[in-house]
Amino acid sequence: MTASLPAGCTGNLRHQQRRRWFLEQCGVGLGAIAAADLLQRESRADPAPPPDPLAPKQPHFAARAKRVIYLFQAGAPSHLELFDYKPELKKRDGQLPPAELLQNYRAAFINPKSALLGPKFEYSKYGESGMEFSSVLPHTAAIADQLCLIRSMQTDAVNHAPAQIMMNTGSQQFGRPCFGSWALYGLGSEAENLPGFVVLTSAKGTSGGASNYGSGFLPTMYGGVPFRSKGDPVLYLSNPPGVDKTAQRQSLDALKQLNEFSLQKTGDPEIAARIQSYEMAFQLQSSAPELMDLSGESAETLQRYGITDPNEPGFARNCLLARRLAQRGVRFVQLFHEVWDQHGNLTQGVKNNAKATDQASAALVTDLRECGLLDDTIVIWGGEFGRTPMVQGGNDGRDHHNRCFSVWLAGGGIRGGTTWGSTDELGFNVAENPVHVHDLNATLLHLLGMDHTRLTYRFQGRDFRLTDVHGQLIEGILA
Repeated sequence: MTASLPAGCTGNLRHQQRRRWFLEQCGVGLGAIAAADLLQRESRADPAPPPDPLAPKQPHFAARAKRVIYLFQAGAPSHLELFDYKPELKKRDGQLPPAELLQNYRAAFINPKSALLGPKFEYSKYGESGMEFSSVLPHTAAIADQLCLIRSMQTDAVNHAPAQIMMNTGSQQFGRPCFGSWALYGLGSEAENLPGFVVLTSAKGTSGGASNYGSGFLPTMYGGVPFRSKGDPVLYLSNPPGVDKTAQRQSLDALKQLNEFSLQKTGDPEIAARIQSYEMAFQLQSSAPELMDLSGESAETLQRYGITDPNEPGFARNCLLARRLAQRGVRFVQLFHEVWDQHGNLTQGVKNNAKATDQASAALVTDLRECGLLDDTIVIWGGEFGRTPMVQGGNDGRDHHNRCFSVWLAGGGIRGGTTWGSTDELGFNVAENPVHVHDLNATLLHLLGMDHTRLTYRFQGRDFRLTDVHGQLIEGILA
């Protein structure tokens, strides 16, 4: 029903009443709309640059170490031929294992009732600590007092790909962030012109592939960047013909503005990762060739690592590159060297592999110490599991064994000259101080100044962490 106007009122008055009513009822809303529009224009006129997601961050507490170099020996080195001497196993060579030892035990490939196989090499004690090493590791043995040897490692996985992923990400499932990604996410990077997480490979790569160094559900900027052994360290690093550095810089600046506009609109962290990756690629054009050029290293240094040709790719060259990356502020360097899967030809295989890795691994620790970097760098050497005391492949091979294996650590916050944990007389089960993968990762994060229970990332409705819901600090290996 429409109200009638008083006599003498015109249509103009009706119009004025409608306008007055609209302003009275909606004026506050219009003011808010106008204010918001002005603020938006001001924001567009002078946009704040997005924060650098890789900028150095403060740890949870005072850190003992700033960076990690992980010498991952993929394929699973035999603890029985390298680090964990078992005279009783040697004595029982060729005999069947005790029946009680095999209760509830499943091997990966062999019949668990296969005969026992004694260690293939002699052992000796080294350093003031009296740490025992196999005769095939003379260089590592020479730095025994710098090392912490853990002989009681355990893992949940019994095959290579899931075990490698477990060791590196804390889970057998694909899609979880690796240790290096968590370190970068928690601490950022101090490298100005290099990625904060660099991956170097030799031999056969890894069974677990890129999942070993991927960022999983973390933004991709936290993933490891693989460097190639020959040519450009990263593919397509060089400009194509006809594109000079000025044109490239102008193109990147224009692209960055467009990406920053989209980032402000959507808040998508993958756009920030894209911005960072373009900038890093531009910086790598000058920094990467300089990094990979070993011509400035002394003949003494090359000889220490066992490098005869500085241009020849391999584990030794990668160890020297790891030191150079550490000097340039890279937070996490991971070397993958997969040659240790000796189901057969154990004696010669272990001898060859040790020859390829022993000298360079020890040289890296010594070099870091002389450069003043070892005190705040953690060096880790180890694989994804151990090998069975039972024989495989006739009389010269060992199967996968996840119940016990060995790794060594050196550097920031690690108690040198320490042997931690032990296995039974046959090297089959842990006898003392078991160390699960989660325990090791919790301890390494602690040395980096991070509480493993607080370093979390919310994904699909829950908080994830490197150690998931597990992990205990290994107090006994801390300096």
